Amino acid sequence: MVCIYCGNKTQVTNSRHQKRLNRGWRRRECLTCHAIFTTIEEADYTSSLIVRSSAAKHGPISHFSRDKLFVSILKAVGHRETALEDASALTATITAKLLLGAPDATISPNTIVQTALETLRRFDVVAAIQYEAYHK
Repeated sequence: MVCIYCGNKTQVTNSRHQKRLNRGWRRRECLTCHAIFTTIEEADYTSSLIVRSSAAKHGPISHFSRDKLFVSILKAVGHRETALEDASALTATITAKLLLGAPDATISPNTIVQTALETLRRFDVVAAIQYEAYHK
């Protein structure tokens, strides 16, 4: 990785794996200007998960959009005071569950909805009802 300030090489001075969020946190220092900054490394789900719209093996496909999932969850939990934080954590949880249930990296839209509903029901019944009303 190059320095965000001067563009020269950096070295990692501290690193932590965030298991729950499935990402890595790194503190870096520039070898030239000695600036210190933090980077976050996480999987790119857009290119890792494929959404297949039909049950047929050759049905239409699209890339998974974490942002679309986040927006739909945010709408469902919008009544809560901590809606933004809740939606972010719920999206991470749902995405992790989707990854576990997709050994071939292919999921269906129905699987996304069902996984989101199960997770929301455990978290907030009102949010689950709002999500279900929008997605059924």
